[in-house]
Amino acid sequence: MSRTMVAGNWKMNTTPTQGTALVREVMEKVGNPPTKVVFGVPAIQLLAVQKLVEGHPNYAVAAQNMHQEQSGAYTGEISAEMLVDAGIEYVILGHSERRDYFAEDDELINRKIIRALEAGLTPIYCCGEKLDIREANNHEVVVGKQVEEALSSLSPEQVAKIVIAYEPVWAIGTGVTASKEQAQAMHDHIRRMISNQFGSEVAANMTILYGGSVKPDNATELFAEPDVDGGLVGGASLKADDFAAIIQAAGSRRS
Repeated sequence: MSRTMVAGNWKMNTTPTQGTALVREVMEKVGNPPTKVVFGVPAIQLLAVQKLVEGHPNYAVAAQNMHQEQSGAYTGEISAEMLVDAGIEYVILGHSERRDYFAEDDELINRKIIRALEAGLTPIYCCGEKLDIREANNHEVVVGKQVEEALSSLSPEQVAKIVIAYEPVWAIGTGVTASKEQAQAMHDHIRRMISNQFGSEVAANMTILYGGSVKPDNATELFAEPDVDGGLVGGASLKADDFAAIIQAAGSRRS
């Protein structure tokens, strides 16, 4: 089974009209994609985009967040059950912007991951270090702690259903990209951690994405690394030509 995937995180961009037009354009350019393609869209667009990809098994939709409780008096929130009932397959959890702007910590993210899995969603779990951590050469320790705490109390069977996205915070939206060697080293570190904690089979089959200024001109070399299985793409996912090129780059990587 292929581990490759390209997921676009639109963040708080595009109106519903713009979003459906963008999805249609990407699908027209790519056709039947050579890898799994996930559109991470704003909540108001989930139903419309899900309707567009329905019946196309290599396309899917991700929510950008969800609440850790099944239901309740949480005005403005969306539950995992709501997403599943709407046909949504994925949810992005642990993104650095959720950590920084909304004070989400590893304990809360762990609760969200558990709730997502219980409901039948596939979490795309984000981890990554800030620039000062990288410069102090503590990036493996910090990312390792994030992964360990996010997956705390999970069984190997549950972990096997998770996608991990390594996103160095210093490369998100900055135009600066980790080198292919930096990306590979961290992906290898994460995969070895998963192997040690949950078994070599889980690690070998886990999809680990790179996120952080992925663009058409660097996607091919990043995805050629043996442990980089694709990308969680920000700004470039908002441009049909760029996103289509990144999808094709992921499709051409070696298995």
